[in-house]
Parts: sequence; structure tokens; C-alpha cells
Amino acid sequence: MSDSLKQQLVWELEMQILRCEALPGARLESQRRMVARYGVARSTVREAVAELENRGLLEVRHGGGSRVRNLLAAHFPAAEVTPEEATLGLQVQVLEAREALEGEAAYYAALRATGPEREALAAEYRRMQARAVGETTLHKAKADLTFHQLIADSCHNLLIASISQLLYSKYFHVIYAVLSGTLRKTGSYPPGIARQHAQIYQALMARDGDAARLAAAEHVAYTRRHLLESARIR
Repeated sequence: MSDSLKQQLVWELEMQILRCEALPGARLESQRRMVARYGVARSTVREAVAELENRGLLEVRHGGGSRVRNLLAAHFPAAEVTPEEATLGLQVQVLEAREALEGEAAYYAALRATGPEREALAAEYRRMQARAVGETTLHKAKADLTFHQLIADSCHNLLIASISQLLYSKYFHVIYAVLSGTLRKTGSYPPGIARQHAQIYQALMARDGDAARLAAAEHVAYTRRHLLESARIR
């Protein structure tokens, strides 16, 4: 019976990860709380967590609890791309990847986001609007990625959420270079960005997947076109 309870708990925790209810990097609830939630012995919880750690789904830190692993992290470069490596060619490639990824993330988030996730998106959108005036380009870039990561986290697709997390963290300096380069060349933040964020947000709140996909993809395509125009590439 004990082994059966352990395997049931393993399945429950694995489903939380696959459904993005426990996101990459997120800390699982404590073993004490899992004992109370699932009505099993503490030894059963320890064995279930150990099995998921052995399978590479969890990282157990002594004194720091258990965290969900990003299963794709091993396939990305170990270090972040540096500012010096953020060439124009790499900037374009990252934007092309974002265009495909963020369109699908927005589509599924519009359809699948839970009530609490929609509330978190609304709160982050309001914070992003409030920070828009007087903020540096660096802060704007970070706010932009926070909003898009929340969308990815809300789409309930583990691969999209994992890739987005890695893309935004490993290639942050590339993404930031797009905006800072445009600012240096034109003296202003791209004027359509705020309007496009509003369109994405409105489509998400309306649960209109097709509109959300179109708005998110066009948002990145607009940035890519602006980059190429400012670099005088036709």
C-alpha cells in the first residue's frame, strides 16, 4: 500500500509540473503541507520527491526545499549572452524566435489562463503602465519581459513556458540591445509598443485566442521592422 501511495503522489506532482501548475524554478510546498494535503506519511512524501529528483524533474536543496527544474536548461548555453555578443544578426534571430513563441503563448493563455492568472496579468499590466513614464530603457525592457513571461506561464504548456524563461534570461542583453539601440538612433522608445501591449492585454481578457496571437506576433514583428529600419537595412 505504501508503494501505491508513493506512486500516486509521484503522479500528482508530475501532473502539476506538466500542467504548469508548478512552473520551472517554482518551489514546491513543504513536505509538512504535502503530508496534510495528501494524507500520507512523511516518509511517503520523501520517497516521492526523491523519485522525481532522480528523474530530473525536481532539484532538492538542503534547507531550501524542492524546486521544479527547467527541463530544457541543459540544452541552452551555460552562460548568458553578454552585451558584447549582442550583434545585430543575433538580435534579429531572437526577435524572429520571439515572434513565433509569443504568438502561441498568447493564444493558449487567452484560452487557458485561470482566474488567479488573469488577475496576475491584469495587475502586471497596470504596473507596466504606471512604470512607463520616466523609466529607463532598462526598466522598460525588464517590465516588457515580465509581462510576456506571465503570459507564457499562463498558457499551460510546459515547453512554451520553459523556452520563454530561458530565452528571456539567457538572451536578456540581446533583447535589451534592441531597445537601447533604437533609442540611441531615433531618440525615442518605439511609439507603437504601448498600444500593442494594450491590444494583447485586451485580447487576453476577452479570451480571444486568435486576436491575442495576432497582437503578440505583430508586437514583436513591429519591433523587428523598427530595428532593421533604424539600422538602415532593407
